Amino acid sequence: MAPLPTVLGAGAVLAAAITGALALRRLLQRRRRRPGEQIALTLETSSAEAQLAAAAEPQSAARLDLALRTLAHQAAQDGEGSGRLPSVRAARIGARTLDILPEDPTGRPLTPFVAGRSGWWTLPDDAALLDEETARQVPAPYPGLVTVGTAAAGDLVLLNLAQMPALLLDGSPLDITEVCTALALEYAMSPWAGEVEIIAVGFGKDLPHLLPTSRIAHMRQATHALRDLTERLLEAHQTPAPSHPPYLLLCADALDADTAWQFADLIDKTDTVPVTLVAPASSAAAHFPHADLLNASLDEPQPLELVDTAITVQRLDHAAYQQITTALAVSGQPAEPAQGPWQHVPHEPDGRPQPAPGQPEDLASHGDDSTSPRTTGVPAPAGDMGEMAVFPALLAASTDPAAPGLPAAVQHRTPTPEKDRAGAGSAAPASSAQAAQGLVARVDGKDNGQELQAPQIRVLGPIEVDGVAFTGHGPRMAHLAALLYFRPGRTADVLCADMDPLNPWSPATLNARLQGLRRALGNDPTGSPYVPRRRLGEDPYGLSPAVRCDWSDFLHLVEHALPHGPAALPDLEQALGLVRGRPFGARPLPWAEPHQQEMTTRIIDVAHTVATHRTAAGPHHDLSKAHRAIATGLDVDDSAELLYRDWMRIEHTAHNRSGLHTAITRIQQVNRMLDVSLETETEQLINDLLGKHPHTPRVEAL
Repeated sequence: MAPLPTVLGAGAVLAAAITGALALRRLLQRRRRRPGEQIALTLETSSAEAQLAAAAEPQSAARLDLALRTLAHQAAQDGEGSGRLPSVRAARIGARTLDILPEDPTGRPLTPFVAGRSGWWTLPDDAALLDEETARQVPAPYPGLVTVGTAAAGDLVLLNLAQMPALLLDGSPLDITEVCTALALEYAMSPWAGEVEIIAVGFGKDLPHLLPTSRIAHMRQATHALRDLTERLLEAHQTPAPSHPPYLLLCADALDADTAWQFADLIDKTDTVPVTLVAPASSAAAHFPHADLLNASLDEPQPLELVDTAITVQRLDHAAYQQITTALAVSGQPAEPAQGPWQHVPHEPDGRPQPAPGQPEDLASHGDDSTSPRTTGVPAPAGDMGEMAVFPALLAASTDPAAPGLPAAVQHRTPTPEKDRAGAGSAAPASSAQAAQGLVARVDGKDNGQELQAPQIRVLGPIEVDGVAFTGHGPRMAHLAALLYFRPGRTADVLCADMDPLNPWSPATLNARLQGLRRALGNDPTGSPYVPRRRLGEDPYGLSPAVRCDWSDFLHLVEHALPHGPAALPDLEQALGLVRGRPFGARPLPWAEPHQQEMTTRIIDVAHTVATHRTAAGPHHDLSKAHRAIATGLDVDDSAELLYRDWMRIEHTAHNRSGLHTAITRIQQVNRMLDVSLETETEQLINDLLGKHPHTPRVEAL
């Protein structure tokens, strides 16, 4: 088994933290916009983001978190409460191993751990851990754990800084800042550090505004942090509590002798709040003589006495940090007003939706609360939706888990080749059947029926390419085809890095996959290959203009239909029929992230449009089709709060009280997992839909 990857000085847990921060910021960016508006996107995924995304191992941190909460839960079940919890000095995460180091290595291991080597406790492969929902109710027992470096075998070494008064850093100011930055970012997104107070001194002034959590505060000078610590300790003294969250001071700037002495004096006297100082050793070492010291400028293993092993210190390269903060800043930019056909995406209805006439007062109370064997508690559609199949999008929870000056590459719509091919026609198709027959010809500006035989790349779900196998090298060739379609004109070096940011392909591998793709796609009616051969070394790589894409088809249908309102609903529904799941699949390559963000946004817009028109009274009223549109949208992004509000309106209109409660409960569960609050519009809608039914138990908003 290969060791956990380390890139740009960052270990796999830190990489997962940064990738998670970007993903959450982008998710929140989609949720903040109004229907039809365009979010800010970058033209290219930065090299730092691509490498960190490829190196991220969120399951490693998740498994450690789950194991530690299981340990705490088991201790409480034994009747001895938190007093039975051992003090933990460190943790170690390997590719297939997970260990913790108790302060007392002679003690008996507690479930789910067993005795390991050299005093470590190890987690067996078959250990019985809590389920995620139960674990979420158990407070994280060791919030101070954070990665400090990597052992020779590739294992990540985490220290419990909350158990230490100080950790001192030697080396250049830039290297010390990079180490402090890594600590701050990992703590900010760690699944177990939700209660840690992090004070960044002398670096990271943008982090409190850029990160989706509120754990970090920035202070310009160490004296400001000293005053804040004094006030925090006074507050803790005046407000007794069983325990107080750790207080972590990360100082990148050297301390003067007097300030270092005052920190040491405060930390030595406090017995209520766990306080840890991370600072340059130059002046602090004299006041913390027993503190562990690491050389931040050393890029090779160095001894860490606390765990009796050698580690290579973790840091985040400064250039990578700048690229990441730029991406975070873009994800916080306000959306631009809707333009072109997207101006016709309807806003949310005002006021309380009216139930459909002729329905029972409450279908759930009449026994229509059946569920399919495939469901997880989502009621089958009621009334006129009864014949509809169960949609998996309404049933499944997501496992994915998103300021410095912005570069010129930032824009509010990513131009794509298929968008250019779609043309700018504004006449709506006469019918869905007509659209289906002439779609490819319209997209490519041709009426030659032979174009219908050109291979198609499908990215509105897991990537599929006509003629490319699903086994062997087929999946890689399919991703290469999508890359060539969306990013034509790249050089060989860029293509190789895009296909594997951690271990770029060799030119020989690229040529072999291109030859395989050329054979799989074949030739057009004129005999020219759909993957053209390059005649000169400097010729760009690309695909024939005849190659089709379902995203191009989607855009063409939607942008022709939107200006015609409800009259063109069949074409919008046909476009949604092209969607098979999350664009590019569950784990797309990093280069596809801007395209995935754009596609997700537009699919949500179309699902909302169909649901709005199909829910309203009138000739287009059809709750079955409204429900189907929401199902498709949630299959792409099951955190889209706009669609949950649409879902609530559908269930209210159908008098399906059980379905309404299911929608409310589901969005609350999603928001708990994301650790975000319900939007104001959602809370108001819940109040409107439930407030006039005094005998119905109220579903509390988060």
